[in-house]
Amino acid sequence: MENLLEILRRLDDPEGLESPADYSKAEVANAFNRLVVRINSDFSTNCETDQNIQDSAQYGRLEVPAESTVCGTRIVVLVSKFKPLAMVAADNPGAFFGTEDARAEGELDSGDLEKVEWALVSLGYVMVPEELLTTHYDGAASLRFHGSDPPDWWDRFFGSF
Repeated sequence: MENLLEILRRLDDPEGLESPADYSKAEVANAFNRLVVRINSDFSTNCETDQNIQDSAQYGRLEVPAESTVCGTRIVVLVSKFKPLAMVAADNPGAFFGTEDARAEGELDSGDLEKVEWALVSLGYVMVPEELLTTHYDGAASLRFHGSDPPDWWDRFFGSF
């Protein structure tokens, strides 16, 4: 199986910044809706979602409410328009150095994380750790962002343009 960086490079089309050439909003929406149903069921809750992210390579955001988790910290799942990429964060992307850091600080329960990861994997998503997404982007696309930091893989597949 390809390693994660190889997958990111394979999906990195310099012509399609917000979405790949074969992007089907209906297909991605269908997959996202199945994910929402699954996680709602697994956590016995109604997750908050956002599928109206404008000018972004990110398709949707799902939030498992804090009161539905063991540690009392919400879990955020982001899905990219570049199928099948997804990422998971405790509280919010950037709040921790990644899920391992959140677990070490007692803010993310292993069982809760396993539920989310299993739902993603069983529905065909590839989870990309936040630690990889925040590394320097050296791909084929010419990315232009506001701010002084050079772009990273997060900007490429989950950021706004």
